[in-house]
Amino acid sequence: MHRTSLHTLSRAAALIAAFTAPAAAQRATLPLKFDPRPTTAAITPADLMTRLYIFADDSMMGRQAGTVYHDKGTSYIARELARIGVQPAGENGGYFQQIPLVSRALANGTTVTVDGRAFAAGGDFLTRDNGPTARTMQNAAAIYGGVWGGGENTMLPADQASGKVVVITVPRGWQANRGALTQRYLGAAGVAVVSLDSMPAEVRAALSEPAVTLQDEIDQAQQQMPPVPAFFYTSQAMAASFFGAPLASLKVGTTGKALSGAFNYTATPAPGARNVVGIIPGSDPKLRGQYVAIGAHSDHVGTGEAVDHDSLYAFYHVVRPEGADDGEKPAAAEDWPKVRAMLDSLRKTHAARQDSIFNGADDDGSGSMGVLEVAEAFASAPVKPKRSILLVWHVAEELGLFGSAYYTEHPTVPRDSIVAQLNVDMIGRGPKALAPGGGTGDLQIIGSRRLSTELGDIVDAEGKKLNPPLKYDYQYDANGHPGQYYCRSDHYMYARYGIPVAFLSTGGHPEYHEVTDEPEYIDYDGLARVSQLLYNIAERVANLDHRLVVDKPKPDPKGQCVQ
Repeated sequence: MHRTSLHTLSRAAALIAAFTAPAAAQRATLPLKFDPRPTTAAITPADLMTRLYIFADDSMMGRQAGTVYHDKGTSYIARELARIGVQPAGENGGYFQQIPLVSRALANGTTVTVDGRAFAAGGDFLTRDNGPTARTMQNAAAIYGGVWGGGENTMLPADQASGKVVVITVPRGWQANRGALTQRYLGAAGVAVVSLDSMPAEVRAALSEPAVTLQDEIDQAQQQMPPVPAFFYTSQAMAASFFGAPLASLKVGTTGKALSGAFNYTATPAPGARNVVGIIPGSDPKLRGQYVAIGAHSDHVGTGEAVDHDSLYAFYHVVRPEGADDGEKPAAAEDWPKVRAMLDSLRKTHAARQDSIFNGADDDGSGSMGVLEVAEAFASAPVKPKRSILLVWHVAEELGLFGSAYYTEHPTVPRDSIVAQLNVDMIGRGPKALAPGGGTGDLQIIGSRRLSTELGDIVDAEGKKLNPPLKYDYQYDANGHPGQYYCRSDHYMYARYGIPVAFLSTGGHPEYHEVTDEPEYIDYDGLARVSQLLYNIAERVANLDHRLVVDKPKPDPKGQCVQ
C-alpha cells in the first residue's frame, strides 16, 4: 500500500543491535514447508503458496518500480497469463503497457553559496525534489523560522518568509513535514531543515538516489503548480554559517546572510515501468464489450540496510504493531523484556539471519498472486461470465499510484466500458497467520458504497455466502478516517472517473513495509478465501442483466481525493 512519506528502515535496528548479542550472519532454513507444485483451475492455498514463494523471492530484490527487478516480477505474471490462456490486452498485442516513469537526478556539482563559500550537495546538504516549479535561490536572505512541531504560534509567520530561505530546526529525529512547510512558506525562495546530522545513514543514502516519478506528473506540475520553495536538509554547521551564530541563540525572525543555489534535475527513462494487462472475454456477445476490472499492484520498495531479521521482527511485534505506519514510535521500558523473550524463542527455532530485501509478500504479493489465481480460475471455467474480465497489475503504486493513474488516463479498453473495479492490496494476513498479531480475521472493505449502493450490497451478500461467512470491517471506510485508505491504493484512480470500486484488505501488521514481510508469514487458507470472494464478486457483477447503478456523486477526476 502506498505511503505518503519517505520509506526507510527504522532506526529500531540500531537499538536492537545494542540490545542483543551479535549473531552469525546466515540465512536460516524457514520453519514453513514449501512444496512447489503445478497450479490448478481451483483457487487453493497450495497454488497461492507456489505463486507467492516465486513472486516474493529474494531474487526479485523487492520489485521496486524503476528497476529491472520489477520487470522480472511482471515477466513472471505475463508468462503465467500466456500459459493459462488469458488474452493479452496491453500495447502492441502484448501483455505490457509501458508507462513513462523517469528517474530524476540532481545535477552533478550542485552547490549552495553563502558569503562566497560553496557548500556541496551530498556532503553539506541533501536536497528533496520539490518539483519542476521549485525556485532558484538567488541572493536570498536566510531567516530563522523556529522549531518544527513547536506549534503554529512559535514558527515564523508566512508573510515574513517571502523571497527568503526559511531555516527550520527539528527537536528530535530528522523529519519535518515537507508538504506542510512548502505550503506554509509558499512564497519563500527555499526551506532548509537542519536535521542532516541526525538523519540515519539509510535515509541519507535514499535521498541521494535519483527519484523515480511519472513524466505525466512533471508535465502536469509545470502547467498547473505555482512556484514553490526549494527544499533541502542541512547540517548544524552549515546552518550556523547562514547566521554567524549557533542556532540555539537565535530568535524566530532573525535574518542572516544571503544564499544562492539552484537545484536542477535531469530526467531519464526508468526501467521497471510497465503495467500487465489481460482479458478473459465474456460469453454474451451483447455484454462482452463491458468489463469488470480486477487489480493489484505488482511493485514493492526494493532493498535497504541489512538488519537482523528476527530482532526486527520481535521489536516490531512488541513495539510497532502497525509496522512502518507506526513511524518512529519508541519502546517503553517494559517492552524490552517482551522483545528479548520473543527473540529468544525465535533463536531456538533457527539461526540468525541477516536481511536487506523488502520482499513485500503481503504488500502486495498476496494481492498480485490472488488476482493471478482468480485469472486462472476464470480462464479455466467451462462457462465464462457474460461480461469480460479485465485484469490489471499496476506498477508504481508505492511511488504514488502512478501505474493506475496512467492506465485510467490511457486505458487499453474504452474507459466507460469498465463497469466496476475490484482492488486487492494486502490480503494475506488472516486469523491463522504464523506471526502473532498478524491479522484479526476480519476483512476490511473500503469504498464499496461510495459510488454504487448496489455494488456494496453485492460485496456484503457474497461475503455471507462463504462457509464460514467472512466478517467485514468497515471502520477504515469512514469519512475523514486518518488512515485515508480510500485514497492510498489503486482503486481510487478508477473511482475518480465514476467507476464503482471495492477495495479488499486484511489490513496492517508489524511486517508492513519492513524486511520481515515474507511468504513464511502468510495465512494461505485466508488468502484463498479472500481470493475466492474476489472471484465470486467479479462473477456476480459480470453476470448482472444490467450495468451497476451509480447512485452517488462522482468526484472530480482532476481533484484531490477526499475520504
